[in-house]
Amino acid sequence: MLPQQYSLVLSSEFARAVRQGRRKGSKSVVVYVWEHNAEAGIARWGGPRFGLIVSKAVGNAVVRHRTSRRLRHVCARLAAQLPDRFDVVVRALPAAATASSEELMRDVRKALQRLDAIA
Repeated sequence: MLPQQYSLVLSSEFARAVRQGRRKGSKSVVVYVWEHNAEAGIARWGGPRFGLIVSKAVGNAVVRHRTSRRLRHVCARLAAQLPDRFDVVVRALPAAATASSEELMRDVRKALQRLDAIA
């Protein structure tokens, strides 16, 4: 599980990242990145924050929970590589249900690199 400091909690935070952020997709996920600036006035919690969107299109409850667990672990591993100023939302596509953890990591990392969030 992601520590609270790395989690987006409020629906307004998700909406802001999805609507105002930049996005890149792959076959299994779409990654949205919203970068805080000095004028945003948002208190930082000590790291980048992540949120997950795993809809019923991905599969039944068992499949969605398994996909969410895998994506949480991916986000936890990537948290140390991202600057504090990012809010990241990862939306799972139906292909994420059959993707391995390594494939999910590769897809999320590639999307973040294309968004210039990590090197």
